Amino acid sequence: MTVTPHAWLPKASCDATCMHAGAAPLGSRPAIWTRTTLRVTGAVLLFLAVPLLAVPLPGRSHLQRAYCRLMLRCVGVRITVSGGPIRNLRGVLVVSGHVSWLDIFSIGAVLPGSFVARADLIEWPALGVVARIMKVIPIERENLRRLPAVVGAVAARLRNGQTVVAFPEGTTWCGLGYGPFRPAMFQAAVDAARPVQPLRLTYHHRDGSPSTVPAYIGEDTLLASIRRLVTARRTVVHVQVQSLELPGDDRRDLAARCEAAVRGGAGAPTGHRVSRPVSPVDAASGDVLVA
Repeated sequence: MTVTPHAWLPKASCDATCMHAGAAPLGSRPAIWTRTTLRVTGAVLLFLAVPLLAVPLPGRSHLQRAYCRLMLRCVGVRITVSGGPIRNLRGVLVVSGHVSWLDIFSIGAVLPGSFVARADLIEWPALGVVARIMKVIPIERENLRRLPAVVGAVAARLRNGQTVVAFPEGTTWCGLGYGPFRPAMFQAAVDAARPVQPLRLTYHHRDGSPSTVPAYIGEDTLLASIRRLVTARRTVVHVQVQSLELPGDDRRDLAARCEAAVRGGAGAPTGHRVSRPVSPVDAASGDVLVA
């Protein structure tokens, strides 16, 4: 049975023009060929080792973190972290903006856990295997009726002391623009009485300018996205760990506080839809669909 997309389905205004806006020179053909060959070879070899992530060994989170960092390096991405992640915190909902499939590895390199992700990710080549091993919680964005079950599954994992990562924009953006945080998934943190850890992810070229190379938007294909990444010069992802947010009892307020933390007061890029006005971050603070 075909499911008709609901009126609240998040849609980004990003398109191919965003790629050109954040593009950078690739360099000479020999240089492109060399780095592409090395990166693809390294990524394939590392992918063959992905079953190790399923082994129930002590310190598995450290293994997942190391694996994600190696995968980033293999595809030409360097990571920097600021803000100091809380290593020993259990049962936390991690949220950030959403740019690409690469976000999974970027966040996994800092705060490893399971992810709420689009249901068809399980069927993707290569990444689908990683998704199943990382125990992705699938969400069917077109099927609004199944959202409460997803929220319930996230709340259950939080109560069990597991880290869960969600992308409250509900869809990917190019990294130059962004969408509002939908409050639905924050209900899981409220129900489980567990805190939320906002992360701010930004992608840059090696000269520090904003990059849309990792973006996975619009009619883009996974193969085209990977090709763009591995042929580019070095990409840098910066993960800024913001203050932990206490859940409270209002998912809208919680979503607003986390959105304010993730945006960091950034202004709105011209020509892109931006988030609604939000309340200040709670002074007590130490994929996702509808309101």
